[in-house]
Amino acid sequence: MPNKYYLTTPLYYVNSKPHIGHSYTNIAADTLARFKRLTGHEVLFLTGTDEHGQKVAKAAEAAGMTPKEFVDKISLTFKDLWKTLNISYDDFIRTTETRHFQAVQTVWKNLSEIKIKGESVLYKNTYDGYYCVACETFFTEGFIEQEGKTLCPDCKRPLEKMREDNYFLKISEYQDWLIKYIHDHESFILPEMRRNEVLGFLENNKLRDLCVTRPKNRVSWGIPVNETHVAYVWFDALINYITACGYEADKAKFKKWWPADAHLIGKDILKYHAVYWPIILHILGVEPPHMIFAHGWWVQGGEKMSKSLGNVVDPVEVVKQYGIDPYRYFLLRETPFGSDGTFSEEALIDRFNHDLANDLGNLLHRTLTMCEKYFDGNIPGNISSQCKGDLRDSAGGLFEKLEAPMERLAFSEALSEIWAVINRANKYIEEQAPWKLSKEQKTDQLKAVIVQLLEVLKIVAQAIWPFMPSTSEAIWIQLGIKTLLGDAKITKNMWGFFEKGGRINKGAPLFPRVETDKKK
Repeated sequence: MPNKYYLTTPLYYVNSKPHIGHSYTNIAADTLARFKRLTGHEVLFLTGTDEHGQKVAKAAEAAGMTPKEFVDKISLTFKDLWKTLNISYDDFIRTTETRHFQAVQTVWKNLSEIKIKGESVLYKNTYDGYYCVACETFFTEGFIEQEGKTLCPDCKRPLEKMREDNYFLKISEYQDWLIKYIHDHESFILPEMRRNEVLGFLENNKLRDLCVTRPKNRVSWGIPVNETHVAYVWFDALINYITACGYEADKAKFKKWWPADAHLIGKDILKYHAVYWPIILHILGVEPPHMIFAHGWWVQGGEKMSKSLGNVVDPVEVVKQYGIDPYRYFLLRETPFGSDGTFSEEALIDRFNHDLANDLGNLLHRTLTMCEKYFDGNIPGNISSQCKGDLRDSAGGLFEKLEAPMERLAFSEALSEIWAVINRANKYIEEQAPWKLSKEQKTDQLKAVIVQLLEVLKIVAQAIWPFMPSTSEAIWIQLGIKTLLGDAKITKNMWGFFEKGGRINKGAPLFPRVETDKKK
């Protein structure tokens, strides 16, 4: 199905409420989903929550709740945040749902029947090593010894010594296959630095078989795979991507949507998605996703945000102060998607005042004010088609310029292309000086200037809709357009919407400047 697009976020772990990192992934995914819809694709955008495992059980116990009560409450905070941030997901999956239980148990059954070199790919063995409850990760090496403590290399918390009988999956047998697959598919893991990171790991280390269960007598909060064991939380969570599109339950749906076109994840969970997941799929005889894109972290003071450091940004508080769209815009514009970004209120305010208030907001308000002043709010007809010049060329060809960066998830680059058109339009006002044209009674030239600016604003409104949907809709309304913006698909030539004229509906400025005390 060439016009389908299936994209996913990771399932967010419900041991605590969401933060800026969660919002970053989902805002990026939402932007990509909206762009694909705008370009005529049928989209399946999946997000959800990962609700099993030892860490969740402990968090529930600390809160004085049953695990189910706890996950119901925390999962809802994610749904509430996605509503606040205008996230247009199509499916929200929870790993405690019946459909997911059935999919995990089906995967287990199918794996149990697969042999390699005459032996089952699933086998029972004793795990003897360390376990990080916070990261839900096994360690037999790579941990940190510090002041007599054995610490997790990722979260720096103490590891638990563990010896238990578990089931393992023979992923070590597929290491060479995966290395070749990554070399043969350049866009399978992006950005390139993450691809190189995975290849470096695979080419310089012997892959260990993957522990895929925990004993019920140690961890009861999970999906049972037999009488004695539950699925290891990471194994359980990864399967959600095929659960949601009907693996073994709805073959027509699965054929339509799988393979996923894009898995969007944070760089800290790259190994699970780019090493373990494609091998699991390969063993099952299922094609891997087309692309796994691992973005960077938001940091403060050079350190990743974490609750233990007390430097976590609450997206809800930022949105309350500055608005949903400025927050979305800042995250996608400030740093290339894939690199780490530094979050600061000062940088957000600067983007708000410069890019949104001065550039975009000012262009809209000035143009509509002049349309009111010179034409009583009426848009002159039979003008658009006569307009020629670089402003029309840059605006009319904008969507063609957006296709390549959006395909690479280069959101900041795409926004730069849009802002180049906005800035050109602002410069055009100064060049044409419509106030002089009015004074000199050059009515035809004045009409051409105003109509061109309105055409640009209409195109810009559509271009920024994936990034800032509420702002786009506000511009749409002020331009007097009746159709729903999300239903207005883009075409090769976007120019000429106002050829028959129209009437504007000017409102308040979109982005009143944020005043700051420069002396502080």
